[in-house]
Amino acid sequence: MASLKLGDTAPDFTQQSSAGEIHFHDWLGSSWGVLFSHPADFTPVCTTELGLTAKLKDEFARRNVKAIALSVDAVESHAKWINDINTTQKTVVGFPILADADRKVSELYDLIHPNASTTATVRSLFVIDPARKIRLTITYPASTGRNFDEILRVIDSLQLTDSHSVATPGNWKDGDDVVIVPSIQDPEVIKQKFPKGYTAVTPYLRLTPQPNK
Repeated sequence: MASLKLGDTAPDFTQQSSAGEIHFHDWLGSSWGVLFSHPADFTPVCTTELGLTAKLKDEFARRNVKAIALSVDAVESHAKWINDINTTQKTVVGFPILADADRKVSELYDLIHPNASTTATVRSLFVIDPARKIRLTITYPASTGRNFDEILRVIDSLQLTDSHSVATPGNWKDGDDVVIVPSIQDPEVIKQKFPKGYTAVTPYLRLTPQPNK
């Protein structure tokens, strides 16, 4: 299928995993989701990534986010790999790893890139909102591990901007000033929505303290 775009509905699927059979949309429930793929089990970079994800359990929970990984190996292989991850990364993997041996999910999410490999999935990540819409996609090269601080930062931005008429500037982090969206021009509306005031750097760049979540 064609590559998934921002705003597309995340494809539903039923697939086996290290935590049993997953019916994806049902499993997601009213939560946000992070679905991220790995080329294979027992790969060094992925081992560190899954360890980081496990250690960030509380950070994901605080944001109402469920994490789910994918590899094209079987459930039995995943179980052995999880033991390695728990031991080497000094954590406990408490989220599912999809066992996509038949490449069903990989094909739905366009995770097989022939220029990289005809059999292994690329290192892609999707952030999916509770309405099942894809809000972020990132694909990393096999040699580069993901930055999970950036993933959490984007989720913070998405959740904030969904609730308020703001955007987040470059290098923004939770608590920094935000940008009033250009579509809001009425002074009374601005005063109502942004009682802390704002600084007009230019007519189109107006910075205001981050609203309460």
